[in-house]
Amino acid sequence: MRRVVITGLGAVTPCGNNVASTWDAMVNARSGVRRVTRFDASEFPVQIAAQVKDFDATELIDKKMAKRLDLFAQYALVAAREAFGHAGLTAYADGNPRFGMFIGTGIGGLNEIVAGAEAFRERGYRGLSPFFIPRALSNLAGGHLAIEMGAQGPSLCVATACATGNHSIGEAFKAIRDDEADLCLAGGAEGAITALGLAGFMVMKALSKRNDDPESASRPFDAERDGFVMGEGAGIVVLEEYEHARARGATIYAEIVGYAHSNDAWHETAPPPGGAGAARAMTAALKSARLNADDIDYVNAHGTSTPMNDATETQAIKGAFGDHAKKLMVSSTKSVTGHMLGAAGGVEAIASVLALHTGILPPTANLKNPDPACDLDYVPNVARDLQARAALSNAFGFGGTNATLVFKRFLA
Repeated sequence: MRRVVITGLGAVTPCGNNVASTWDAMVNARSGVRRVTRFDASEFPVQIAAQVKDFDATELIDKKMAKRLDLFAQYALVAAREAFGHAGLTAYADGNPRFGMFIGTGIGGLNEIVAGAEAFRERGYRGLSPFFIPRALSNLAGGHLAIEMGAQGPSLCVATACATGNHSIGEAFKAIRDDEADLCLAGGAEGAITALGLAGFMVMKALSKRNDDPESASRPFDAERDGFVMGEGAGIVVLEEYEHARARGATIYAEIVGYAHSNDAWHETAPPPGGAGAARAMTAALKSARLNADDIDYVNAHGTSTPMNDATETQAIKGAFGDHAKKLMVSSTKSVTGHMLGAAGGVEAIASVLALHTGILPPTANLKNPDPACDLDYVPNVARDLQARAALSNAFGFGGTNATLVFKRFLA
């Protein structure tokens, strides 16, 4: 099978609008969670979120283009441009049929849908912008990127809730491995922190209510965790066939070697007791990677900071890794970024790649009182130096969907 490597990274997150600032925050356990400033949440039981900060689309994107894009697509465009430039690539003016685009989103153009609904209610069809549908459509982030960069190859917009980023990267990996493409941009984007979006998750009782201490609100695996913190942004990576990357002298940050997915077939939002579906995804991903359980040193956990997810994922890791689970180092970078929904998998893939490339494992922030039901090594609060051989990254979404990626430290 053809080898697939990671040659570019791009991010827009609550911790910074590029990879360097995001990684620095992750390594130093510096939370991006704050009180909501985008709208008046003073009457809400939940008044905190992990918002992207200091993001002015008109400074980062051509003004005409910015007007055509919903916020999630603006984030995707900025992150993808960073990843493409980071990889030393430029747009293909005449198009490239071997260049694929796999950019997904969990919710899509919620800002435009909310604004359009209000305009329609007030003025009828005359109130709608001609850009209403293009801004709202989930696949238009990848569509605009394909036009800008000349990506004429395989194109797919995955929408699998919080597993979106992992599914997108995994499907791009398969496209290159199976000789359908030589190069892909892949990941996820989300921009759904609106009053409606926050309220929707809030009435599900899924969110943390730590309004008095936002920065410690996301606390995966801690006994006092009380829900996730809604986040946003984008995480995009460049995947490339190894010989293609080597031929152009690209810097290789890691190799992606495995991918698998499963469904719990249990409940629309809750994981099953024991996490059997998640364990199946991890086991199948190891098989895809042709690795044994004891070849993995680090797991970037889904780790949402909800009582049910974190305990269930712990059980799932034990189910997939057996005795080796106690030797793994596991951390959740959502403790810093919040839960970026459809963008989470892309950003966490970047964290996994950089952990392998730099030899630094990002910690789980805010882990002060370990839950007895969560009894693995979660790298609490302080980063750890380790030349990890391989890393596994989990993402689980509503609807019972699970996706696992496996990366290896690059060896020529």
